[in-house]
Amino acid sequence: MDKSKIVNLKSALPVMEHFYTIQGEGFHQGRAAYFIRLGGCDVGCVWCDVKESWDASKHTLFSVDEIVKFCTDANANLAVITGGEPLMYDLSELTKALHQKNIEVNIETSGAYPLSGDIDWICVSPKKFKAPLGDVLSKAHELKVVVFNNSDFDWAEKNTLKVSNNCQLYLQPEWDKSSQILSDIIEFVKQNPRWKISLQTHKYMNIP
Repeated sequence: MDKSKIVNLKSALPVMEHFYTIQGEGFHQGRAAYFIRLGGCDVGCVWCDVKESWDASKHTLFSVDEIVKFCTDANANLAVITGGEPLMYDLSELTKALHQKNIEVNIETSGAYPLSGDIDWICVSPKKFKAPLGDVLSKAHELKVVVFNNSDFDWAEKNTLKVSNNCQLYLQPEWDKSSQILSDIIEFVKQNPRWKISLQTHKYMNIP
């Protein structure tokens, strides 16, 4: 499928996977949530653990109604739209339809594309490979920086200059580097207590 046609979709979207689980990261950690992972991403994180999501043309298109039905069938009251990079798409129809079913809508994004749709909670996880847009950062409720090496602390601090004072700040160790980098994150947070630590608790629980 032609990429230009894919990114202009809004009434049907390429879904890599969808599942009902427990949010394992960040501010909403511990909440039951229905994850909608959209295919398609050009940010290109070298440590990405879902690289199979990058090529949108490899994933099945589902209508907005079908996606919403996944959530209602699970009796979920929270949907997390993630990717890939979900803001490659116009999410206005999907978020409207979810809200009509009284489902809260959260998004996890790199912030590299403009916001679309009515989103209750915006989690921006900025990446050096394709920097986030200032307008997206200014609207973020949560800034979650994945720490792969010590240079990421400077990157994290630079992004705080573009978020609101009410934005929640999290540092999250990259999973494969956790044993090496976590002690540095702990020390950084002790010295910079506006930050908090986010761990991928779903991986410790062996759930998606």
